[in-house]
Amino acid sequence: MRIYVAGHKGLVGSANVRAIEAQGKHAWIGRTRTELDLLDRKAVFEFLAKEKPNAVVIAAAKVGGIHANNTFPVEFLSENLQIEANLMDGAHAAQIEKLLFLGSSCVYPKMAQQPIKEEYLLTGELEKTNEAYALAKISGLKLVQAYRKQYGHKWISAMPTNMYGPGDTFELENSHVLPALIRKFHDAKTQGSASVTLWGTGSPKREFLHSDDLGRACIFLLENYDDDVAINVGVGEDISIKELAELIKQVVGFEGEIKWDPSKPDGTPRKLLDVTRLESLGWKAQIRLDEGIRKTYQWFIENSSTERR
Repeated sequence: MRIYVAGHKGLVGSANVRAIEAQGKHAWIGRTRTELDLLDRKAVFEFLAKEKPNAVVIAAAKVGGIHANNTFPVEFLSENLQIEANLMDGAHAAQIEKLLFLGSSCVYPKMAQQPIKEEYLLTGELEKTNEAYALAKISGLKLVQAYRKQYGHKWISAMPTNMYGPGDTFELENSHVLPALIRKFHDAKTQGSASVTLWGTGSPKREFLHSDDLGRACIFLLENYDDDVAINVGVGEDISIKELAELIKQVVGFEGEIKWDPSKPDGTPRKLLDVTRLESLGWKAQIRLDEGIRKTYQWFIENSSTERR
């Protein structure tokens, strides 16, 4: 397959590119934001009609942590709706056979039973702090289902758990929890700080999947999955934010104290995906969390000059 990876420079898109190149079976194409603005519907249609890839992976999205989602709900809803609709409508017009839309585990109800099964979607209220992003992602996976129903397309959706890895965003105001912790502890270490103060209580539990595992999963699903159900992609294990902080502190080598600010929001209490469906197909995550954090921190060190704001 010739696979167009939308968002190939980002955390998830770049992992798809590495997976494609490592496998050596398929080819990939990509365009940077300056080369192709995914908010420009006409440009997206023209690009897909001209290139005619065999498959599209929608890894492009406006993303961010709790603070960014809570502060800019208009952008997180509007821009993501436009990106996914432009790409899917354009892929349909170009008669592209396969498409993989990447959702997010935040689409599930805040108080969903754990571990979260695919059928729990739309069975309860969303977490308010990232509701706009979740609604955009839900709309995307419903559009995939609509195209399957109305036109018979073999398009699929996947629901990744919390991601981390090389190419992540480490800018404190807009990053997710794991890269934000790496940045906080690294800065505290280099500045000789006595302590680091973190949001919330540290009690919420999260599951973390290395982006290279997701990249491999995406190619696996394009080759082996054809179903209406948006399939979960995760590791099947979670860890408390407090335990995660201690692990990252150790990897970074920060020797000071960790303080918690309970006046700040914790977000969803727990979010662990049930990955039974994916593992029954023969796929399982390979990268351990401690190993993945060490690799991610090494990448951050080697690229920290470009990450600083």
